[in-house]
Amino acid sequence: MDLDQLRTFDRIVREQSFTRAAAHLNITQATASMRIRALESLLGVTLFQRGRTVTLTDQGMTFLPFARRIIGTAQEGREALRRVERGRIAIASLRSLVSPLITEPLLRFQEKYPGVDVVVSEGRQAQIVAMLHERDVEMGILCWPNIDPLVVDLIPLVVMRERVPLVVAPEIAAQLSSTPSIEEVLALVPRVISLRWWQAEPETAAALVRLAKTSVELPTGPARRLAIKGQGLGFFVNSAIAEDVKAGRLVEIVPADFEPLHRDTAMVVRSTAALERDMLADFIGEIALESESVGVILDNRLDTLKGAV
Repeated sequence: MDLDQLRTFDRIVREQSFTRAAAHLNITQATASMRIRALESLLGVTLFQRGRTVTLTDQGMTFLPFARRIIGTAQEGREALRRVERGRIAIASLRSLVSPLITEPLLRFQEKYPGVDVVVSEGRQAQIVAMLHERDVEMGILCWPNIDPLVVDLIPLVVMRERVPLVVAPEIAAQLSSTPSIEEVLALVPRVISLRWWQAEPETAAALVRLAKTSVELPTGPARRLAIKGQGLGFFVNSAIAEDVKAGRLVEIVPADFEPLHRDTAMVVRSTAALERDMLADFIGEIALESESVGVILDNRLDTLKGAV
């Protein structure tokens, strides 16, 4: 039994496909199949039911947590060696929160720790969860609660709630009544802009897309430009458009028949042992401080957990 076999086994479980797992691991499908056959032969059991979809057998389900424990231990050892060689911190965040939450804390952190390497990765929810699962990063900022069934052992340090207002260009807002209906708004805007801020889209956001004549799904940058030009409306997390609203480039509207939305996010770790590293704990503390200016803090366990380690 070797780590390549175990990593291949874990990746197939996550992808539910030999083909996708092989692509992720940058190996051929034949190599992935060979590794699993060798692992099954060594264990004397069948780990997967092969078919249109790949599912775990009862034996595979039983073996999974032990395989992940071995992988995790090896990854922790690799990360410990990296830290010995040179000071290094690796974190990951949802794309929409990198600029408002991390930029200023990073500047303050680097003043205190000028010789420490800092790696900040960004991505969507599933990508952040995968990086935490594989221990490529020590801390993640993601939507909360996490509903990924394959990674359930995440410990929240700080939970933040951020408003997600509905915004339009000022020339459109000027044509609306003080408490417009959503039909009145949609009559003036050509399309609804859909942004994947959530793990599971709230019914209010989904209903807006259903009511629209057309919709478009875009990253934040192009979506903002579209809204500013009066070519669409959408629900934006407040930190993404706060400067535009302040400058008058966008206007928040509150249709009478649509409830306001919010998004909860959390700073999480796989183990409180991560807080034993003073420089990582300091960086997390700086980001937590910045969170207070971005949203409402629902839960802050950072000091309590730091005191417990």
